[in-house]
Amino acid sequence: MEGPVPIPPHVPHPRRHLLRWGAAGAASLAAAALAGCSDSAHAHGAAPEPSDSFSPGPASNPSAAAGLPTPPVASPVAARSKPVFKVHDLLPDAPSDAIALTIDDGPSALYTPQMLALLRQYDIRATFSVVGIEAHAHKDLIKAIAADGHMIANHTMTHPQPFSKRTAAQIEQQIVDAQSVIVDAGAPAPTLFRSPGGDWSTAVYDTVAKHGMIPIDWDVDPRDWSRPGVPHITEKLMAAHPGDILLCHDGGGDRSQTLDALKSVLPALKAKGFTFVTL
Repeated sequence: MEGPVPIPPHVPHPRRHLLRWGAAGAASLAAAALAGCSDSAHAHGAAPEPSDSFSPGPASNPSAAAGLPTPPVASPVAARSKPVFKVHDLLPDAPSDAIALTIDDGPSALYTPQMLALLRQYDIRATFSVVGIEAHAHKDLIKAIAADGHMIANHTMTHPQPFSKRTAAQIEQQIVDAQSVIVDAGAPAPTLFRSPGGDWSTAVYDTVAKHGMIPIDWDVDPRDWSRPGVPHITEKLMAAHPGDILLCHDGGGDRSQTLDALKSVLPALKAKGFTFVTL
C-alpha cells in the first residue's frame, strides 16, 4: 500500500457525520486503496507488507446514505485487553472439534453470492465481517447473509488503516456508522467487531466495549487477499486445528482464488471431522 487512507475530520455527531461527506471525500475513498485485512502488525508485531487493494465500488458513496437509523443502544460490556483468537475463548461450550470460518471485506456483488452458494452447498455457517460502505451499497446481500444464518460482524465503515492510529473520535465514527448501515440493511446489530488488519489499541477496545461488542481476530491466515495461488491457500486452511478461527475474504479485490480453494477445503475439513460454527 502507498500509506494509510485519510478519513474525514471529526464531526460532533458521529452517527450523522457521513451525511456530510461530500464528493471530495467520496472521491478520495475511491482513489485511495485500503489494505487487505491481514496486512497489519496483527498480534505479532510484524511490519506491514504490500497488500491487495480495497477500493469502494462506484455505488459505495457514503454521502448517499441519508436518513440512516440510529443503531439500537447496546448495553456496554467489559473492555478486553486482547481480541478473541480461538473459538473456545468466545464459545466455551462449542464442540471440541469446532472451527470458525470468517469472511471479510464484503459484501461484493461478484464474489459474495458465490460464497453464499458454496456455503449452502456444504451446509456451513460462517461469520462475515462487513465494511459499512459496501453493506450500504449491497443491502440485498446483507439480507441474504443474515437469512442464510450467518453471523455479521462490524468491520468499520471504510476499512481505514492503520486503524489503531485514528483518534478516539474517528474510531467511534467508523464503528457507529457501520452499525447504522448494517441495521439499515436489515441485519441485527452486530455484537462482534473485527479491526481492519487486526490492528488494535486501548481506544479501539474501549469503543467496541462501549457499544456492546466483542473484538474478534483469527489464528489461521492464508493471506488470500494477496492472491498467493490456490495451492497455498488450500494448504494453509487444511492445516487448521480444533478451535481455530480461519480468515478468508469475499471483498476488497479479486477473490476467485479464495473461492476455488474453498471448493475443496470445505468438504475436506468436514470429512476430517471438524464442526463449523459461527462466532
